[in-house]
Amino acid sequence: MAKYVKKCMETVQKLDINVEVLCLDRGFYSKKVFAYLQDVGIPHIVPVKKHSVEIKTLLNGKNARFSRYTMKGKGKPLEINIAIDVQYQQGKMGKYGNINLGYVAHGLDWTTRRIYNTYKTRFAIEASYRIRNSVKCKTSSRNVVIRHLHAIISLLLKNIWVVLQRIYFSPVKRGPRTVEENLFRFEQFRMLVWEGIRKVLRPVTEISALRSPV
Repeated sequence: MAKYVKKCMETVQKLDINVEVLCLDRGFYSKKVFAYLQDVGIPHIVPVKKHSVEIKTLLNGKNARFSRYTMKGKGKPLEINIAIDVQYQQGKMGKYGNINLGYVAHGLDWTTRRIYNTYKTRFAIEASYRIRNSVKCKTSSRNVVIRHLHAIISLLLKNIWVVLQRIYFSPVKRGPRTVEENLFRFEQFRMLVWEGIRKVLRPVTEISALRSPV
């Protein structure tokens, strides 16, 4: 995982893109990943894995706080900073009481709530992939070029829809620009595209029969 992160960050740096904070999912919760990011000085947020008694103990409290944790294992121990934000569930999904949400947070002079809110915006990426998958071509081909082409086309369709929403469904008003998403759903856009393709290709709708039904 550390190699993947390193390759991605090197590509981003070549493009001269400034990274304010790197948000990674739990799959990247790794001592090697954290050591690399700390060495190159990239601010990052990663959800904590409850894999030890010590971590579970840290994530047990009533107030938002910061804690230090030492990752052991092979090689030199690594110190990481853990931001713990406390959320009150208020009956969501039938649950009550508070829940401790822990994140490995490095290079950030932020409150625990800002760290939580920043990472929460990452879920928009997951929603984007679900939307993309609804228009992604299905194939059994193992050809990487074909599979990659299908992925690019589906992402392009999703991005075109986002642009159209912003241009035509953003009300004129004071303050930050907003989009009335319910006025133009992705399903509507998808059907319009499909009808446009049908008009251009003119699919066969009638077939001449050799005899009339008896």
